Amino acid sequence: MSQERRHRWIAGNSPRIAGWAALLALPALVQLSACSEAKTQEQRRPPPLVTAVNAQPYVFRDELQAVGSARANEQVTLAANVTERIERLLFDDGMYVRRGQLLAVLSNAQEQAALAGARASASEAASQLERIKSLSKQGFATRSLLDQQRAALSEARASEESVQAQISDRMIRAPFAGYLSLRNISAGAIVNTGTPLVTVSDISRIKLDFTVPETQLAQLRPGLPIKAYASAFPDQPIEGTISVIDPVIDPQSRAVMVRATLPNPGNRIKPGMLLTVRIETGRRSALALPEAAVLSEGEDRYVYTVDRERKVKRTPIRTGLRDNGVIEVSGLPKGALVVSEGVIKVSEGRTVRLSGEEGAKADRAGGSAPKAAAP
Repeated sequence: MSQERRHRWIAGNSPRIAGWAALLALPALVQLSACSEAKTQEQRRPPPLVTAVNAQPYVFRDELQAVGSARANEQVTLAANVTERIERLLFDDGMYVRRGQLLAVLSNAQEQAALAGARASASEAASQLERIKSLSKQGFATRSLLDQQRAALSEARASEESVQAQISDRMIRAPFAGYLSLRNISAGAIVNTGTPLVTVSDISRIKLDFTVPETQLAQLRPGLPIKAYASAFPDQPIEGTISVIDPVIDPQSRAVMVRATLPNPGNRIKPGMLLTVRIETGRRSALALPEAAVLSEGEDRYVYTVDRERKVKRTPIRTGLRDNGVIEVSGLPKGALVVSEGVIKVSEGRTVRLSGEEGAKADRAGGSAPKAAAP
């Protein structure tokens, strides 16, 4: 098409082209109008109401945390010393026993008979010695005969003690006071040497063993107080002290084993329980804010501060320890007012209202509730 014909076609169709252009521009105009209306509504909307606070000094406790296993103060599994039949069992499941209390008796009829014979032999040897002593004083017995009889008496008594030891091996007694484990054996069973019979545990105190990295070894010492937490009693910390620090560091883990001693009132802590250990190694004062006031973006931490014109500004900070709903902060301007409640309603450069100021304005305007008249 030549240029002259193109101009002629455009001139002839200009009203139609203008209509098309108007139709194409209509959505943009509608969108522009909507944005303008939204902006107007945003400007008419009152600034969001927030709460702002200053960072306050707070005493933080430097803590070392670890996980450890509870052990009984004393624990032993009693076993049969000989292969024999169980004659009597004198305990029940979970029973508390005293030191030296008889728990089980193995068959010992032959040993009892042997003991009676040994005692008779010892008694006879003692009587014979007395007669020889009497004859020796009268000059009718030689010194050699007297010494020989004394040796016979000693041998008879040694034989008696040997039989008593064999009987003692068949009497199972508690070596210390404590609680017994569940019974898994019955009277009449034949047990071999070394067969476990029952476990005795002294849980009046608990030994708590946990590991600490060697880099933190300088912060520990015997006598340092600790707090232990069991998942079964999360709100009831148990206070104890470090009793021993292992003098040898594990070359594989580069950690040292630490043992603490805990009281165990009510026998709440059982051997084998897993406990969380917290050890306070120091205290220091630092500025802190409510945790809700601190926001994160990747590894960055920031807060929203409010200036004198009540405009919000995003301010980067550094954080530290957390404790009881507050967090240690640094890098804030001196006296900065930080948004602590209503953080999600603000953005950079936006004007806000402070909740405390709203109450003050209401008081000045007489909008507060009337006070009750004095009687």
